[in-house]
Amino acid sequence: MFRQLPQLLRGPLSRLGWSPVLALAGVLSLLLLAAGPALAAMDYAKQSLIGADFAGADLRGVTFNLTNLREANFHGADLRGARLFGAKLQDADMADTDLRDATLDSAVFEGTNLTNAVLVDAFAFNTKFRGVNIEGADFSNVPLRADALKALCAIASGTNPVTGVSTRASLGCS
Repeated sequence: MFRQLPQLLRGPLSRLGWSPVLALAGVLSLLLLAAGPALAAMDYAKQSLIGADFAGADLRGVTFNLTNLREANFHGADLRGARLFGAKLQDADMADTDLRDATLDSAVFEGTNLTNAVLVDAFAFNTKFRGVNIEGADFSNVPLRADALKALCAIASGTNPVTGVSTRASLGCS
């Protein structure tokens, strides 16, 4: 189809009075609309997904706002850009997850396993962290409240295997 694109732009579409740029934009729009449902992110907001298994799943951009994810398995999942505002993640397995650019504000991480998780550029200012495992987690450029930062620095250890950044350095611990 792409090989025939120049011919299409010069042929039938130009006879309709379309400029090549406008024709190209129209064709690309149609291609994106056809792929739309496949690219659309899922919305699991306000659901009870206790013990759900998302291990290794591609969850980029998925919404889990205000969702109960107690004991959920996200081990190795790709959650880049996911929205977990106010999500309850008690005792969830989030080891080896990619949470870059995720919204974690007001989420509850209690007993959560964040071993080797990448949280770079995530937003977690009002997030609650209690009894979490953050060994090897990378919190680079994550805004945290002073009390949360103090608690996390007290338990920070390890180096993230993906980014090569130590957990203590990513949190700015002294």
